[in-house]
Amino acid sequence: MSSGVIVELHRNSNNWAKVVDEIVKLERKIFPKHESLARSFDEEMRKKNSGLLYMEVDGEVAAYVMYSWPSSLFASITKLAVKENCRRLGHGEALLKAAIQKCRTRNVHRITLHVDPLRTPAMNLYKKYGFQVDNLIEGYYSSDRNAYRMYLDFDAD
Repeated sequence: MSSGVIVELHRNSNNWAKVVDEIVKLERKIFPKHESLARSFDEEMRKKNSGLLYMEVDGEVAAYVMYSWPSSLFASITKLAVKENCRRLGHGEALLKAAIQKCRTRNVHRITLHVDPLRTPAMNLYKKYGFQVDNLIEGYYSSDRNAYRMYLDFDAD
């Protein structure tokens, strides 16, 4: 498997439909139905103040990260997913790093995200980049699945 390249998906990209279709398939495989954006993905991506970066490996989407900046003060990483056979190759880390940089260009003071505390690799990755646990949100994903709200603050320039 070759190394990948990070691509920013633009609404007017020639390959919009192909990439969105691949991401929707990934969403359906990785996330439970009630957590998946598969049904509303195209609509989500057409919203203002949102972005998506994906890792392309051998012409296919291997991973993606969605982020948004609802205000000038903070941004949110809403999804980070890596295809099962592409995990532990650094794709998620590269995308997280790139998404943080994209959010920084918006001059936000904080980036937030939610993560299942049982997803140890994800927790370790976020902590490696300075994210801290804000609090536990019980029943965030479902009645028996909680989430940590995590944040990364930037010093005011």
